[in-house]
Amino acid sequence: MKKLFLLLVSCAILQQGFSQQQSKDERMKWWREARFGMFIHWGVYAQLAGVYKDHEQLRGGAEWIMNRSKIPVAEYREYAKQFNPVKFNANDWVKMAKDAGMKYIVITAKHHDGFAMFKSAASSWNIVDATPYGRDILKELAAACKKQGMKLGFYYSQAQDWNNPGGSAARKVMSEGWLNPDSARIDAYTKEHNGHWDPAQETASFADYIDKVSVPQVKELLTNYGDVAVLWWDTPTNMTDDAALKLQNLLKLQPQIITNDRLKRPNFPGDTKTPEQKIPNLSELDGLDWETCMTMNGTWGFRTSDNKWKSKETLIRNLCDIASKGGNYLLNVGPKPDGAFPQQSIESLQAIGNWMKVNSEAIYATKASPLLPLAWGRCTMKEKPGQTTLYLSVFDWPADGKLLLPGVKNTAQQANLLAGNATLKTESTKDGLIITVPATAPDTIASVVKLVLNGQVENQNPWGKGKMKTGEID
Repeated sequence: MKKLFLLLVSCAILQQGFSQQQSKDERMKWWREARFGMFIHWGVYAQLAGVYKDHEQLRGGAEWIMNRSKIPVAEYREYAKQFNPVKFNANDWVKMAKDAGMKYIVITAKHHDGFAMFKSAASSWNIVDATPYGRDILKELAAACKKQGMKLGFYYSQAQDWNNPGGSAARKVMSEGWLNPDSARIDAYTKEHNGHWDPAQETASFADYIDKVSVPQVKELLTNYGDVAVLWWDTPTNMTDDAALKLQNLLKLQPQIITNDRLKRPNFPGDTKTPEQKIPNLSELDGLDWETCMTMNGTWGFRTSDNKWKSKETLIRNLCDIASKGGNYLLNVGPKPDGAFPQQSIESLQAIGNWMKVNSEAIYATKASPLLPLAWGRCTMKEKPGQTTLYLSVFDWPADGKLLLPGVKNTAQQANLLAGNATLKTESTKDGLIITVPATAPDTIASVVKLVLNGQVENQNPWGKGKMKTGEID
């Protein structure tokens, strides 16, 4: 009888685990199929654009200027009085993301400077109450996303907050901002005060901040803006398990929401890992969901002096690379203080969109490549019973007109180019499958060959044994 009881308990536990995984898979389905989203970093820091009192910020993204340049709270708040983004148009933003082939948008509802880009009863330090603009841009963005069928998520800095009293501050030395002659004294002060540089930041405890600002604001975000697809936590500086639990409990307000791994480590892993400004190598992949977030230039927030724009080739090939490893690409735009996207960002989005109009089939709803790394490009995959489709994004077009897929033993049903739909010849050899391609690539950045094979392709890529580097501090 005891053995029967233990067997029933074990079966119940297994069934519960299966149900939970099934429920997560259903919740993650749209995200895994999306593969491509837009990150938006926007706030009062855009007004400074990386310059404080004629001093160029010396290190890091422009969104960190308050911390790195040690701007006093009262002085920083004055910049909000100049923040009047009259060129902001939510419908235009969403359309640009959609035309680029992006399936979701994640915007900074509150970055580390504590400025809320929405109307908040928890703090008057928000775009409605503290700026001449006086409009809740998240309301407008939520409406535009709903109208155009775009998923919307919110980035929220749950721990760091350099304006609302009690918020934490990651310590940065003064030399990362500008060469202040008083740097030694300032650095000594921030070391003594857990990263804070202004007494106004320490007039409340971290617990007070969590209870009076962070928890109420997250509740507002999950209550007042319709369906929220993603909650993107960031930099759990000084976070406690108690504080994290209070925030995690609010997720019940949005049962289908997806969260990342930055609420508090290691006890709150969320749904997705978040490598920042890098694409993991194969040895780091462990079968878990992941999303690379990356800038188009060198900064998240708008900066006038940053012209290190990634080429259109790099952006498109990054998308192919990330999809080939089973990840998502969250590509950032840092709008200008007037609410317009930088022209370079617009042009890059258009270029990606033009490529996606022809080749999106090779990105959406695909799985990671089953093949070993290909010297000439990347591979994504779709499967159904008795059939595997490989999408081969060719970066380096073969001079001899022959594409070799080493180790592929499956017979081919058909092969064709996505651009123009030309049919291609295939041949099975002892070395693998060979596809004969035209003399000239249809796209110099990435030409996609669609290859339909009989049966399931043997996976040559077991999960790696390395550890994925995820969640940079800034």
